[in-house]
Amino acid sequence: MVDRKCAGCGKIKNREELIKITKQNTDGSIVINHSNKIFGRSVYLCYNNSCIEAAFKKNKIAKALKASVPEDLKGKLINEF
Repeated sequence: MVDRKCAGCGKIKNREELIKITKQNTDGSIVINHSNKIFGRSVYLCYNNSCIEAAFKKNKIAKALKASVPEDLKGKLINEF
């Protein structure tokens, strides 16, 4: 399987064990990519609040996607996972 690195803790895990956040190629919007069917620049996070908090605190998601991240994304991630 394909391994990816969590933006929060830096651990390398299998892609299926991580949340994928993608900046879409078509319109540049940032979405939580559940199906892996959306193409574009992506960043991965573990399924825990500490990794989500760390990635937002250090602005790693915005840096990885090379775009500004919507404010409500953090709330969606914490509520959903």
